[in-house]
Amino acid sequence: MKTTIDLPDEVLVKAKMLAAERRTTLRELVLEGLKRVTETPPEAEQAKRKAAFKRLLKAMQASNTEPMVPLKREEIYDR
Repeated sequence: MKTTIDLPDEVLVKAKMLAAERRTTLRELVLEGLKRVTETPPEAEQAKRKAAFKRLLKAMQASNTEPMVPLKREEIYDR
């Protein structure tokens, strides 16, 4: 089926450049994007992003740190 889509010039230029880099057509690039959007349920996408974010936070956490414990006045001056 043929259709017409009105795209901003800068988006079209970027898409054509990406298609050329991937050695594919603009049509295939648009199809790939539409398939991703229509086949992936939004809940599954959010769950993936949350899991990736949790993994990133865990990877960023230093392994030699201990949880902070509030000190009492006496403990501060003893040190």
